[in-house]
Amino acid sequence: MAPQFVFPPNLHALEEEPEDNRLYAQNPVEIASLRSSELEEFVKGLSFDLSDKELFCVEEQDMFDRVYSVVRNFSGLAPSCKLNILESLRSNLSVLLPNVDSLARQDDDGMILDRISSHRNAFKIYTYFLLSIVLVEESCVSSGNNLKVTATARKKQPLNSWDWEQQRGRVLNLIANSLEVNLSLLFGSSDPDENYLSFIAKNTFSMFENASLLKDPETKDALCRIIGSCAGKYYYVAQSCASIMHLIHKHDFAVTHMAEAVAGAETKYSDGGLASSLIREIGRTNPKDYVKDTVGAENVGRFLVELADRMPKLISTNIGVLVSHFGGESYKIRNALVGVLGKLVAKAFKDVEGEVSSKSVRLRAKQAMLEILLERCRDVSAYTRSRVLHVWAELCEEHSVTIGAWNEVATVAAGRLEDKSAIVRKSALNLLITMLQHNPFGPQLRIASFETTLEHYKRKLDELEPPIHENRVTNGLSVDDICNADGEIEDCNAKTMSEEQQNSLPDSCLPHMEDAVTNKDSSVPDVGNLEQTRALVASLEAGLRFSRCISATMPNLVQLMASSSATDVENTILLLMRCRQFQIDGSEACLRKMLPLVFSPDKSIYEAVENAFITIYIRKNSVETAKNIVSLAVDSNIGDLAALEFIIGALVSKGDITTTTVSALWDFFCFNVNGTTAEQSRGALSVLCMAAKSSSGILSSHIQDIIDIGFGRWAKLEPLLARTACIAIQRLSEEDKRRLMMSNGSRLFGILESLVTGFWLPENIWYAAADKAIGAIYTIHPSPETLAAELVKKSLNSVFDVCGGDEIQKNIENCSTSSLTTIQVAKLSKFLFVVSHVAMNQLVYIESCARKIRKQRSKKEKAETDGGALGERHKENGISAELGMAASEDAFLDSLAEKAETEIISGSSSVKNLIGSCASFLSKLCRNFGLMQKYPELQASGMLALCRFMIIDGGFCDANLQLLFTVIENSPYEVVRSNCTIALGDLAVRFPNLLEPWTENVYARLRDPALSVRKNAVLVLSHLILNDMMKVKGYINEMAARLEDDDDRISSLAKLFFNELSKKGSNPIYNLLPDILGKLSSQNLKRESFCNIMQFLISSIKKDKQMEALVEKLCHRFGGATDTRQWECISYCLSQLAFTEKGLKKLIELSKTYEHALAEDSVMDHFKSILTKGKKFAKPELKTCLEEFEEKLNKVHSEKKEQEVTARNARAHQEKMGSLDTFMSSCSTGVEGSEVESTEEGEVINTSVEDTDVSLSGHLNSNSESEESSGASSEVTESESCDMESQSTKVVLRGSKSRAREAKTRSETNNASASTRKNLRVKQRSKEEL
Repeated sequence: MAPQFVFPPNLHALEEEPEDNRLYAQNPVEIASLRSSELEEFVKGLSFDLSDKELFCVEEQDMFDRVYSVVRNFSGLAPSCKLNILESLRSNLSVLLPNVDSLARQDDDGMILDRISSHRNAFKIYTYFLLSIVLVEESCVSSGNNLKVTATARKKQPLNSWDWEQQRGRVLNLIANSLEVNLSLLFGSSDPDENYLSFIAKNTFSMFENASLLKDPETKDALCRIIGSCAGKYYYVAQSCASIMHLIHKHDFAVTHMAEAVAGAETKYSDGGLASSLIREIGRTNPKDYVKDTVGAENVGRFLVELADRMPKLISTNIGVLVSHFGGESYKIRNALVGVLGKLVAKAFKDVEGEVSSKSVRLRAKQAMLEILLERCRDVSAYTRSRVLHVWAELCEEHSVTIGAWNEVATVAAGRLEDKSAIVRKSALNLLITMLQHNPFGPQLRIASFETTLEHYKRKLDELEPPIHENRVTNGLSVDDICNADGEIEDCNAKTMSEEQQNSLPDSCLPHMEDAVTNKDSSVPDVGNLEQTRALVASLEAGLRFSRCISATMPNLVQLMASSSATDVENTILLLMRCRQFQIDGSEACLRKMLPLVFSPDKSIYEAVENAFITIYIRKNSVETAKNIVSLAVDSNIGDLAALEFIIGALVSKGDITTTTVSALWDFFCFNVNGTTAEQSRGALSVLCMAAKSSSGILSSHIQDIIDIGFGRWAKLEPLLARTACIAIQRLSEEDKRRLMMSNGSRLFGILESLVTGFWLPENIWYAAADKAIGAIYTIHPSPETLAAELVKKSLNSVFDVCGGDEIQKNIENCSTSSLTTIQVAKLSKFLFVVSHVAMNQLVYIESCARKIRKQRSKKEKAETDGGALGERHKENGISAELGMAASEDAFLDSLAEKAETEIISGSSSVKNLIGSCASFLSKLCRNFGLMQKYPELQASGMLALCRFMIIDGGFCDANLQLLFTVIENSPYEVVRSNCTIALGDLAVRFPNLLEPWTENVYARLRDPALSVRKNAVLVLSHLILNDMMKVKGYINEMAARLEDDDDRISSLAKLFFNELSKKGSNPIYNLLPDILGKLSSQNLKRESFCNIMQFLISSIKKDKQMEALVEKLCHRFGGATDTRQWECISYCLSQLAFTEKGLKKLIELSKTYEHALAEDSVMDHFKSILTKGKKFAKPELKTCLEEFEEKLNKVHSEKKEQEVTARNARAHQEKMGSLDTFMSSCSTGVEGSEVESTEEGEVINTSVEDTDVSLSGHLNSNSESEESSGASSEVTESESCDMESQSTKVVLRGSKSRAREAKTRSETNNASASTRKNLRVKQRSKEEL
């Protein structure tokens, strides 16, 4: 019998002679010394012998030595040789395996023992050499040593090419199959040789560390089978568990494969021992270890989730050992446990088999897991909160959430919309989207429909309710009757019916409720008996709560659309679209508010809005598309219309709005669609005007319709139609304008003139229509100033000529209002609007003419340059440039334009023109404050016209600036102040030098009590500063104060301003911060508001150098601050800075600048917070310095506190001594006066002194007590007590004795005071020396 084979620690160890009788390589062949032909013959001979002889020949010494020699040098073999030897070994082992089962059928015991020994030896040798070949070849492949040899061998021997991946898979599968045979016949027990299993498992786990090897499915499956067999069949659990834990901690790519192997073992052998051991091992691990090993924690978490997905029932029985990790600090483990619970809820409780008691246990376990998931929504980590919400979304998709828990989840998700973390908000939005998509309540979630249907079924339930006592309802029901389809037990008690049936009814069992909600307008169907009706009522109540919950989130969704996070905006839009699909109340109005987001600089937000617009409003049917867009245009405000115009223009350019849609819009405008209203016609024309911006030819085919319908009888029914028609005329192309002038020019101008001067439009519409009408005149008329002059004259005559203009003008100048009626005020307001608007359009017209001249000249020069005489022309241009001819032409054109602009109001020195006369009248009118306050609408029109005139003419502006600011500050009407504030922005752009002295007054508008005025002031100043039209002056603290405005809109605008300001240059906020700090600290701001403002401003400073410089600047401000509040504010700002090592060193160096402020506790607290934050990132050396600095600060703080106490005691003593001096002088005065009142014995009793003594004695006693408690000197206390004893008794004076006693008392008092002062000076000097 051949010696036994024992697995060596490594391949080369087989050459070592063992101490016992075991098989080893005694005479190995040196393969490296053989020539290639000899090597090939050697391998062929070995292969032939292995195939020709018995399977057990490998245990013969000669054969063993030859096989060992080949395997040892396997990497150096040619591919054909590798293939031959590998196939021989593999085939022999594959033939050997079936023979193992035949051993059981042998009768001769002696023969069977020998055969078992030979089989075992051969089995172990073949297994060892095959696995060794795999390891050797994998080592060569990974190092890349055999790449060149392999490529050469493939070229020489294409028929026997070496496909290692295929051979590797076949070998490993064979070894996996070998573990599945009855090895107990070979090894004599149920467990194989420990040495054998250790060798197999060790090398298998080592191969799992190779990521490229696991990419081959055949290899990976074979390795998983080997691990499953070792652990599941042969109970090699402890060692496997340790190896698996090592793998999943170190290699993230092995996590999924390890979970697959563990699950495969449980499935094949029905033994979950390996999985249970792994779970217990993870549960026993100290949670703090996962904090240190973040990668391992993440891998372990993934492994748990994979196990829960593959083995939900086994994990559910062992989940208790993992729950404790919810209290650990590693959020990754908590995330994994949340995912595990989600998998268990979805998969571990699906079966409905078993008794009622087991069902109840499973339901309680499921409910406990759901409660944990709800609790984890408030986890301290944003990642865990986000993960929980994601798990809830998965559960909703899989219909694993009952109706009872549905509304709890919806409430939690709605609350998480206000989470401070963007990833949590994103998950909450996605969860709400999923809940809407998979909701069990029906396709329509309108609150009104739910309420109507619920009310009906409640009445029906009342009719079905029996008259007997409610607690006897369930007496005749069986167990099956009280269990629903999901296996949950229903409580039929009427007191708790609604709540319990919400928990028990599954989300797939609501066909009757959906029919009831959907068919709310028809007759409500009968659902059956009493119990079904109760269940339906409970479900309807749950649906109503869900609908109300989603509807209540609309204000939060509006806020999220203004978020700085693009993901918030995108997911909010998706949620609103889903809400609109399910008809949630308020969703349509919220979707309208997404339109202004098209102006967002973030491309993803713009694309989200555009895609949402296309999804909601663009249909395949062009008529439906036109109707949707028209409805949107009709109901939109000015801001939404601007956004809609932008979107329409983009869609027309892309072709998403087709020509058929444009034709449908014209049909709506021309009333060709049945049921079209005048409002819809106006909306269609408005949309067409928007489209004309991108394609001007859209309006050319219906110019006549625009005039006939826009200014016809329909304009009286819909007054805004005339205004929209004026806009359409302005949007015509140049060719269409010329054609219109030739065909209907006179008629059109007559219509526009009647629109401006007539009275057929309502007053609230007239201003908007007149604005566009005057604009249309200046757009298409060849000489608009002539027609505009007629408009001004007719408007003037309608005010003054009809009612006696001279008398009214005289009354206005004399501040008389007796002759002004309401009608006259309205006409005067319209006249002022017309004349100011004409003046403004005249200014724009002059500028456009100047631009046209320059453009024509540049075209002419370009054409001449491109012509034939290039050389001569270039020479002429060069000469002209040298002589300054081109510059002189530009200067001449500028002077003409400036003269034309000046003549609008000022005119020539001798004669004033029409508008100039109106301007002087307007100035006098606006100065008549009595008249203005009586007619607020007149003041609004007058001031608006005055501001327009000031924008046009610099001289007029300079003359009326003081009037403008007087009105802004004193006008009681909010609209007047608001309009004037807006005008200030235009004036600052037009005449910056004139407005500069009034900068403080401009900033003062930020303190206006009216919300609209403050908002406009923020907008105006933001525009001026961010566009470099106004320098940031020393009043920027007023803008900073708006960060804490009572109105959220103003606060948001101020934040936006500072965010944009921080992006300019090198961040101006860095330079402005000290000044803002100084001024805000002196204002009467709440502490919380001040902290919020400064925290926001400091957070916008990102550069380390600027932070370090701020440390120095703020420290130096302590020297100029004398108020404790300012010290506290400066120290707070210091505590908010992001300190670096340099910043901390600078803070330590400048300690002398703020030592005097450390006596305040609040200041000291801020410095302590700075040091605490600094210690977290400081290096050991700096940390030591910080600790020493902290000790120094504490020492200075205590000394300053003692000095304060001493100074306070000294002041109290001085006050006391002063009161004693006053008392003694009063005593002397009282004694002299009391001599007049004498008794018969000549005694004089001063009663006033007695009263004074008593009160003063009490005062001194209280002072002495306070001094004793504060640690004052004993000498002072004794002297005070002596004084009190001598002063507290009743004084009886007799003649000159009283004066002598008084002098003695005064001298004692002075001596005591002198000694006290001396003692204080000595003590103070000693402290200073210390």
